[in-house]
Amino acid sequence: MGGVIRLRRGAGGPPGYDNDPWWLRQEHQAATMAGQLRVLGKEKKAPGSGTMWRAAVPAEQRRLITSALDSAEEQLLQLRGVQAGPTAEVARRLLRGLSHSAGLIENAWKRTAVAAVNGGVPLEEVAQWVNLPVEVLSQMLTAGRQDG
Repeated sequence: MGGVIRLRRGAGGPPGYDNDPWWLRQEHQAATMAGQLRVLGKEKKAPGSGTMWRAAVPAEQRRLITSALDSAEEQLLQLRGVQAGPTAEVARRLLRGLSHSAGLIENAWKRTAVAAVNGGVPLEEVAQWVNLPVEVLSQMLTAGRQDG
């Protein structure tokens, strides 16, 4: 693949680049086993809020957070085109769209807060980040677990 790309680009590279059909940029090379073990070791040793996101948060939960954010972004982008027409109709569409987007964003931040707390971050830190009293955040997260 690298050889084909070099032929198409006709660009030079490091010494011997054009002679080695298997040469790949470092970012495209597979990670070494030693490097992977070092990362895993860091993830296992780091306590509390020092843990690595991927080690502390299950893939399913990360996917749900990403999905909620993507949906909110898509919804907000769609609102750009609704600013033509009668005032009442435009306001209605904008407010409904913004309300829906706000709900998606709230869902994403709650899921992220739960993931952080489950990953070992103290509830007090998470409450400070979302600018809520600890008791209020605790009640919201507990209610969210009961709902979903």
